[in-house]
Order: sequence, then C-alpha cells, then structure tokens
Amino acid sequence: MPEAQHRIDVHHHILPTEYISALSSIKINTSAKVQFPKWDIDNSLAFMQRKSIAAAILSISAPGVHFGDKEFAQKLARECNEFTAGIISEYPDRFGAFAVLPLPNLEVALFELEYAMDTLKLDGVGLLSNYNGMYLGDSKLDPLFSELNRRKAVIFVHPNTLPDEMLPKTKVSPAIMEFVFDTTRIVANLIYSRTVRRFPVILFIFPHGGGCVPFLSWRISMGSRGFIKQLKNLYYDIALSATPYALPSLQALADPAHILFGSDYPFLPEPLISMIIKGLENYTDFNDKKQKDIGRNNALALFPRFK
Repeated sequence: MPEAQHRIDVHHHILPTEYISALSSIKINTSAKVQFPKWDIDNSLAFMQRKSIAAAILSISAPGVHFGDKEFAQKLARECNEFTAGIISEYPDRFGAFAVLPLPNLEVALFELEYAMDTLKLDGVGLLSNYNGMYLGDSKLDPLFSELNRRKAVIFVHPNTLPDEMLPKTKVSPAIMEFVFDTTRIVANLIYSRTVRRFPVILFIFPHGGGCVPFLSWRISMGSRGFIKQLKNLYYDIALSATPYALPSLQALADPAHILFGSDYPFLPEPLISMIIKGLENYTDFNDKKQKDIGRNNALALFPRFK
C-alpha cells in the first residue's frame, strides 16, 4: 500500500447492478429525487487511489431496500450483503461494509443481522434515519437495538427523506436540505427516546457533520438532561461538511477523537469531494495530529482490522 494512501472513508456508497435493477423494476430510479449515479468497484478503487483513501466502509444509501413488499426487501438485503461480502473477500485490506437490514420488518431484520455479522462477518450495520416516517428510537425497534448493543455494533445512520406527502413543499431538493434536517431529527430522537442511554455500547456514526446538530445543540439540549454529553459520545463524518461554516461548529461540539473522514462517493461529484478534502486540509484549527486522526486514526478505533 503506497504511503500516500492513508485515509479511511466511512461514508462510501455502492450501487450494485442487481440493486439498481431491482429498484428499477418497481419504478424507483432516484435517491432523494436525485438520479442514481453510475458505480462499479473499479471506479471506487480508482477514486480511492486519486484521493489517498486506503480503505472504505461500503454502504447502501437511501432509499434502502424496503418499499412495502417484505419478501422483496428480504431478498434485496441479502443480495446486497452478500455482494459486499464478496468485495471484502476479494479486497480485504481495501473494503469493509455496513450490513443493510430489511426494516421495518423487525423479525427478518434480526435474522439478516445475525447472518450478516456472524456468517458474512461484515463490519457494522447501516440504518436509515426513518423508514416510511418511523424514526429510529421508536420502541418497536428496541429488540433490534438490544441485539446491536449486545454485539457492541458500529452503526452508520444515513438520512432518509420522508414520504412525499410528509415533505415540505419547497423548491429545494430534499438531498440538499431534507437530508441535513433528517440527520438532525434522528440524532435528537435517539437521545430524547433514551435509545442512546439505554443501549450505551452501540457506536453511532452520523454523516454530514451531524446535520444541524452542532449549531442547534444548545437549543435542543433544553429538553433532555445530559444531551450535550451524549452528543460528544457520538461519531460524525465530515462528508459535505469540511467548510469554514460547518467545521468550527462541529469542532466546538464533538470529541476530537470522534470526527471521521467521509466522502459520500459516488453521490457527491468528485470535484466537490476534492473541495471537502481541501477544506479539511486547510482548516488551521486542526493541527497535523488531528488531521491524521480524522483522516485515519479515529476510524481505526472503530475498525481495528485495518491497522
């Protein structure tokens, strides 16, 4: 591995042909109303080479796998998890993966969790912030969180849009604003529902600098004792957030050891990813050690097999 390849990317999406075909069969061709980008593993590897990324943790983004048909969701989740396990088998030093679960079908999700973690040996679990409007933190999902807590699992929580009838009627793309707001909602809901406190050894990662959470943390904390302390125990990636506006707020809130590198590839165009990387590198409040920690070392605490 060249010395220059050092970053660990915790926010790196895949769009397998089988996944795109399955969604196309039910007339779904977008994520948050944005057309699915083209993806294959060779392009991921080439991108990683260009951006000095040593390893990436793969995940399925919104809209996930469940669209009302339980059997469809179960089959597609299994296909996606076995697909990523195959990638890891071929490139064990370059890739990890977050398992996709066919929620909100709890019984099948627990079955798939066991298979993904114990048989496929995936590195963690990817969840969406809400499933057709049901947010993580709903008591119906307590058995899942209990099992994740037992496993001391790493969970990557990606925002999802709400059903169209629940979305605000604005001209702004949901991918631009609603993803940020839904991340904010889910962080707050997981703490207000006491999910974070009741399942204390789950390691939560939230993307996009935690959405609006750093800026709104004091205001949101007024309704929950210990809110700020719990926020500091969460992990945040800097995808779309290494800017002069967002980084100071994230830095003021997050434990320095809990900030991670994330690219949001391939949904974020590469020129914008380059801008985010440059924004992080040029942020003078992070010294050389913190830059290395954010780029690599903090992620190694969660995924030690990449050491």
